[in-house]
Amino acid sequence: MNRTVLVVDDSSSFRTVVKLALQKSGYEVIEAQDGRDALAKLEGRRINLVVCDINMPQMDGLTFVREMKGRDSHKFTPVIMLTTETQAAKKEEARAAGAKGWLTKPFQTAQLIEAVNKLCV
Repeated sequence: MNRTVLVVDDSSSFRTVVKLALQKSGYEVIEAQDGRDALAKLEGRRINLVVCDINMPQMDGLTFVREMKGRDSHKFTPVIMLTTETQAAKKEEARAAGAKGWLTKPFQTAQLIEAVNKLCV
């Protein structure tokens, strides 16, 4: 059974790096450029996990996570925040929004895969 990960980041090159790492580990990957794009891509799809940046145009990652968790179809979908942010307040805000994991950029591929493997439902 293929598991699908939604990667949300406004940097296309960064999405590509994450996508290649996840695909090598057997995951299907859907890309979104910001929170608004990600919400549209959730529609009618089973997503096993979301990897999401915080700072993005249109809709930031925290707003996206709150919106996604407000939908019955995705309220239990695990989220890993992957961001340059390091402040404890941001981490707490992400946790309150429903994020289960936090990795900072630049990231170690092995660390990302380990987190995804652990949380992917």
